[in-house]
Amino acid sequence: MGALPVYRWRLAPDGYATRRQLRALGLRPGGQDVAAQLERPRRRRGPLVAYLYRTDLALPVRPMTPARSAALAKANRARRTCPACRRDAGYVIPPSLGMCSTCAFPDNAPEGASWNSSPHTGR
Repeated sequence: MGALPVYRWRLAPDGYATRRQLRALGLRPGGQDVAAQLERPRRRRGPLVAYLYRTDLALPVRPMTPARSAALAKANRARRTCPACRRDAGYVIPPSLGMCSTCAFPDNAPEGASWNSSPHTGR
């Protein structure tokens, strides 16, 4: 296995793209290996690295089917549901807390608090 070609930031030849650039073109890597990499030097740390894929080997993005859309909605709903009170928090529950902010900090929540009331706003 040979080493990957390394290009300086913004100097990659045509025919290469990052994952985000492929997605903007409606493409995906499609199982191909990384073809090259970009390096952007930084002053006090190691360089930023971006992996490049060949656009001629990229495949079209798979279309969103009704089943995939339903599965994605179900997964997002599960991320918003508090395991303690079983309510939809209206936002993704932070993994650091593991529950909605009302359950995590019950002393700070005034009686009958909702997502838009705050002790700082006087509502």
